[in-house]
Amino acid sequence: MKKVTVMIVEDSRTVSEFLEHIINRDPRLQVVANVRSAEDALETLPQVKPDIISLDIRLPGMNGFEATQRIMNEFPTPIVVVSSDVQDDELNISMNALRAGALAVVQKPVGLKHSDYESLATELCTKLVLMSQVRVIRQRYRTFTPPQEPRPATAPLAQESPPSSGPPRVLGLVASTGGPNAIVQVLSSLGQSFEAPILLVQHITPGFVRGFVTWLNDVLPAFHVVEAQHYMPLQPRTIFVAPAGKHLAYAEPFQCHLLDLPPIGAQKPSGTILFRSLSRLGGSAAGVLLTGMGEDGALGLREMREAGAYTIAEDESTATVYGMPAAAVKLGATSAVLPLGQIAPRLITLFNPGLHPHAP
Repeated sequence: MKKVTVMIVEDSRTVSEFLEHIINRDPRLQVVANVRSAEDALETLPQVKPDIISLDIRLPGMNGFEATQRIMNEFPTPIVVVSSDVQDDELNISMNALRAGALAVVQKPVGLKHSDYESLATELCTKLVLMSQVRVIRQRYRTFTPPQEPRPATAPLAQESPPSSGPPRVLGLVASTGGPNAIVQVLSSLGQSFEAPILLVQHITPGFVRGFVTWLNDVLPAFHVVEAQHYMPLQPRTIFVAPAGKHLAYAEPFQCHLLDLPPIGAQKPSGTILFRSLSRLGGSAAGVLLTGMGEDGALGLREMREAGAYTIAEDESTATVYGMPAAAVKLGATSAVLPLGQIAPRLITLFNPGLHPHAP
């Protein structure tokens, strides 16, 4: 079986040799280039054409965010961000790299004698293998700001009227690979009129959840973003992010509920558990399933739709990975299948029936 070829971009020689050892010992992977800077990576990429890039965030000269922008614009290649710590400055660069087109962020493996060495090394290698299968497209710099007008779909859209029981009161949103960029594009386009609380499940490395919350607060100033807590009451214009290692669910009376149940489809938190809990609200809830590998969320979204909720899956024309949305479509779980640029206008109309979708 052909090995997945990897380029390492890491400024420390000691760390780069350590990463090369970890990656090359995995029979699925082979390091074909090991460079010290983003500038060297851009020069080497056209020659080696790796299947995947392991990218450090703190680099001399061009940092990991700028490097991701350049790579995705000039030589589109799947990128896994490898971050050494979870402090604010490095986290911010990591999250912006995800928005610029990187597919995942993982914690840099620690020394051989550390108790977490094997788990972190395994996670890095597995992420490299999985993300190498994603077909990335060229990302122009201008695509990092949310579109002002809906983009046309390349596939027919399922058109249905919103539920007749009145507008929903809460939104469930689930995403995985490619999710941070998609989430920001949708939520930043909702405008000041969107008052409903949002329950959010994003599959991300556990150590980066709090940084993800901080970053969302920076890039979504119209919302208050918090890490969900058990029995936390739902508030308007607030995004409740599922914490690491807990399932997020809706519970009466209008509050968050955290569950310590086993993973569903290897995911914890699970989108299916969130959507399943929202199905008890019928048409008083709505669900959106965005880009991601696997099938998480699809079964729960179907339960929501069967209970009378309005459900949306991202269209293949814009999804970074059309796995989770495709599973939902296959199950008949969707009221509408929309490209990213059309999801926010549909939500505005759904939650504010008398408001024009492009109103500020």
